[in-house]
Amino acid sequence: MSYLTPDRTKPITARKLGDDFDRAAILEALTINARNAARAVETLTPKQEYPRSIKDRLQRNKAAINAPKQDSVQRMVDREAKRAEGKGIGYDRWAAVHNLKQMAATMSIYEESGFSSPEELEAALAAASAGLHEVTGKLKTVESTLQEKKDLQKQLLAYIKTKPARDGLRAQKTEKARRAYREQHESEFIISESAARYFKAQGLSKLPASKALQTEIEQLTKEKNALYNEYREKKENVRELQTVKSNLDRILRREPERGKGRENER
Repeated sequence: MSYLTPDRTKPITARKLGDDFDRAAILEALTINARNAARAVETLTPKQEYPRSIKDRLQRNKAAINAPKQDSVQRMVDREAKRAEGKGIGYDRWAAVHNLKQMAATMSIYEESGFSSPEELEAALAAASAGLHEVTGKLKTVESTLQEKKDLQKQLLAYIKTKPARDGLRAQKTEKARRAYREQHESEFIISESAARYFKAQGLSKLPASKALQTEIEQLTKEKNALYNEYREKKENVRELQTVKSNLDRILRREPERGKGRENER
């Protein structure tokens, strides 16, 4: 790490300044300062009164559900960029408090995760992204198979419902009677023939049993739900690590490698 004070034109390295200015010491100092600042902000926040009416309670609960989780870390704001965009002093004050809170949350997650260097964080993010990509592939495969089974079930049920019409046609003795019967039950035969074409296109020489197909669909649905829950957890983990990395880069003023951040976000 290096430092550029107002009275200098060139940065000076931490090695020349001593152990109090190396990366480990700075991270520890930033963590303590950010936590103290966040606690100070919390003590200044007035306590909200408990809503007495049912309407107020429902509104409070709705606001709590829609509000972001307290434990989730958010990206720090680039105050200089926002000021350049024309943001006022009110927004800048909010951004200062927001950044202090996110700095504390970032360092808390960084320490609790056991990272000893930004490089370990980047490796964990890469592994988490790979895990997310893997479970996403499994989820898409199960969803595709489930949709195919549901389409087959739809056609199978339609074909079964037209069985009385098909049996009635076979019971006709003459060609004239068969033509008249088909005209009378035209809608059923349209559905039946459409289902038959579907079975042929799928290469099905023998139709599955309805109960067995339903059991298979239920099993695939459970598998899909389990994978979706896993996908949401892994996606949240990747988002959190990406945010921690972005905030840590801002805290340490580290410039991310070109293309690396975008690749991880994908």
